[in-house]
This record gives sequence, structure tokens and C-alpha cells, in this order.
Amino acid sequence: MIEIRFHGRGGQGTVVASKILADAISKEGNYVQAYPEFGVERRGAPVFAFIRIDNKPIYDKSRIYNPDHVIVVDPTLIEAIDITEGLKEGGHIIVNSEKKPEELKFPKKFKVATINATEIAVKHKLGTLAAPIVNTAIVGAVVKILKLAKIESVLEAVQEGVPVKPKDNAAAAKEAYEKS
Repeated sequence: MIEIRFHGRGGQGTVVASKILADAISKEGNYVQAYPEFGVERRGAPVFAFIRIDNKPIYDKSRIYNPDHVIVVDPTLIEAIDITEGLKEGGHIIVNSEKKPEELKFPKKFKVATINATEIAVKHKLGTLAAPIVNTAIVGAVVKILKLAKIESVLEAVQEGVPVKPKDNAAAAKEAYEKS
């Protein structure tokens, strides 16, 4: 089983990102669970989303405490909370950041990758300049880095699961995939 924890803030599309990723993975025959955990439900508040992936039915519905990988949608959370808490040694940390992976100060026992999903979202006019919606770009990068699904499955999941600007969101996912 593969377990992934997303870290983001309300309004950035973190929960939708987990759902799109889960839909793309399930299109390839895997069993998947995707669910959020909210604190105070307001824009800007920290949000967690979890995904479990397996080749057999998944019955565990608990919070993920020891993820294989962590996805950071909002890089300001790196300073605010311990996003590596419980992360398994050798796990990936994928961060929405303009910085290079080596510029982020994570322990060497983790694999770090970055994608400037914010820049991609702004380019494709997803959200606003002040509050870009980076979810589809993050998903494109995640599937490439973790080799979880084909980009075609992601594009199909975006077209089916994103009601606003599905073509622009698909283009953002594809661009992030290609840049990762």
C-alpha cells in the first residue's frame, strides 16, 4: 500500500488535487481512497488530504500518520508545521516552490522535488494572481515523479472532475508533468 499526505491551505484546491489524483490512479485499475481532514473551515486555514493506493480493496479509513510521500501545496507550511512528521525514510517530499530542491533544508533521508505550480497556474489563468489554484499542476508533477499514473489518466480525471476551466486545468497538469 502507498500512503500520501497532502499539506495545503483552504482555497488552494488541495482536496480537489487529492480527488483528481485518486481518480487518475483508479482509472488504471488500482484501489484508492482520498479524503480530507479540516481544522477550522476557512480560506487560508491548514488543510490535510490523504490518499491510500493498493492493488486490493482498502478498508482502513483512519488518518495517515506515516506516509510514504508528502505533497506540499503551500510552501509557507514548511515553516509553520513539521510536514515531515511520520514520513518514511526514502519518501518523497514534493513542494510547490520556485526554489530548487537542494535549497530546501530537509533531512537527506528524504527525496525532495519541486515544481513551480503557482507559476503554471498563473500562466493558465487558474484562480487569481493573488490566489492561484495550483491543484491540477501539482497532480501533473506528482504522477510523473512518483510514477503513479499515466498523464492520459490525469487529463481524463481533470476533464471529468474539474468543473471550471477543464481545458486550462488539463494544460496546467500536462505542463507540470513535462517539467517534472
